Amino acid sequence: MNAPTHPATRCASGPAAAHTSDVSPLPPAAWPTHATLRAVAHRLVDAICDAQDAVSYAPPLRTIPDRERATLQTRGIPDTGRDPLEAATELLRIVETGAARANHPRAFAFIPGPHSAVSWLGDLVTSGLNPHAGSWLQSSGAAAIELEVLRWLAARFGLPATTAGVFTSGGSLANLTALQVARDRRLAQRDRAQAVAYCSDQCHSSVAKALGVLGFAPEQLRRLPVDAAFRLDPAALARAVDADRAAGRHPWVVVANAGSTNTGSIDPLDAIADIASTRGLWLHADGAYGAAAALVPARRAAFAGLARVDSLTFDPHKWAFQTYGCACVLVRDGADLTRTFHTRPEYLRDTDTTDHAPNFWDRGIELTRPARALRFWLTLQTLGADGLARAIAHGIALGEAAAAALARTPYVECLSGPQLGIVCFRFVPPGVDDAAALDALQSRVARAVTDDGTAFVLTTVLRGQVCLRLCAISPQAGAGDVETTIARLARYAGVSPVSPVSMRST
Repeated sequence: MNAPTHPATRCASGPAAAHTSDVSPLPPAAWPTHATLRAVAHRLVDAICDAQDAVSYAPPLRTIPDRERATLQTRGIPDTGRDPLEAATELLRIVETGAARANHPRAFAFIPGPHSAVSWLGDLVTSGLNPHAGSWLQSSGAAAIELEVLRWLAARFGLPATTAGVFTSGGSLANLTALQVARDRRLAQRDRAQAVAYCSDQCHSSVAKALGVLGFAPEQLRRLPVDAAFRLDPAALARAVDADRAAGRHPWVVVANAGSTNTGSIDPLDAIADIASTRGLWLHADGAYGAAAALVPARRAAFAGLARVDSLTFDPHKWAFQTYGCACVLVRDGADLTRTFHTRPEYLRDTDTTDHAPNFWDRGIELTRPARALRFWLTLQTLGADGLARAIAHGIALGEAAAAALARTPYVECLSGPQLGIVCFRFVPPGVDDAAALDALQSRVARAVTDDGTAFVLTTVLRGQVCLRLCAISPQAGAGDVETTIARLARYAGVSPVSPVSMRST
């Protein structure tokens, strides 16, 4: 009997495969072993901890020297690999040499990032095990943790059980996610060319960026005036919406600040929610920074109306002390996330799950994503809700201490605050009456204090005036840190505090 014959095995495309026996694992020299990495990691952890222990004794801002920058940008990549400990040690030195220390107790610029060591440990687990947090199939443990953290946040912010969310890289991606859902829920395709969005003139720049990504023109965003406390004026919002609708345009979303980046201002969310409800607008609250204060029981009243929003952005890597890229977005009707982002390509057909075991790639833009919630979960487990709230409240107290120090300093004009740890002010010494000269003075003073290593301070602009801005939220900072910084700023401005201050912690 003849042996059975089989059709030839054919590949749809590509060169003929090599015989299996021709392919062997790479040798250890080409691919470092875990034993090698363990030794390197131990050394790195010690070095990083030493650097963090010494952070308050170094300047809060360092810039890599020009000569070293030029060398790094031109020396190229070696053909033959280097010893991993040697390369990792150099990497640590380079990053330390040219970086702002966002966890420095006197890092007051931007929104600082005083990350907790516990968050870093969670980040170590995430990067070391490298779970793919896009699908339940690939990372059910990490997904279960992310679901629990999102559920806890929604409840703390007063949102209903229907709320769902997703962790993102930052507030920019979170705002983009929320606005894409809002667009799909509030606008028919035929109406998008005449659509209008609304925000205050204190709205974060990521909102305008997100609208641009979604295809809207700059003139389709109305920036509305604010009151004396830099909060969106509800009456101005109502008038603008009514005027646009009368003109044949399609109002669809209003973005409110739940603690703005510039001043910490909280828009009147209840009044804005009334307008959004009666006029059919989606209400998105940007709480990337300020919503953290709503986790402090004594501060929740300031966020009245937060429970009525359709979506909310929150960045734990700001005022919840996480390492960078840890943010999230919450949507009141969680099914809206899936309606917008769920796709069914053929290569994902075996991964469909249930509402209780979701694929997070069906809730946002990213398909491949790290497990960003793990570090925040570890922080919450370690500090507890009360411990986190105390750390956030400490930042509010630091802002109040800064305001008190400014009140003792002559020739100071306070433009805003203290609001949620932020105070904005300017020096107006005698003899400097010209507006341009006053603006230049504030910039010069900020540069001087940053350059001498006392603190990292930058300026902003409020009502057309350049002013100094302090955002003091580090749990490692005390009243003495803000007082010393203000005293040094005053000296550079040519004025002196009424009473001397010294470095001390609370």
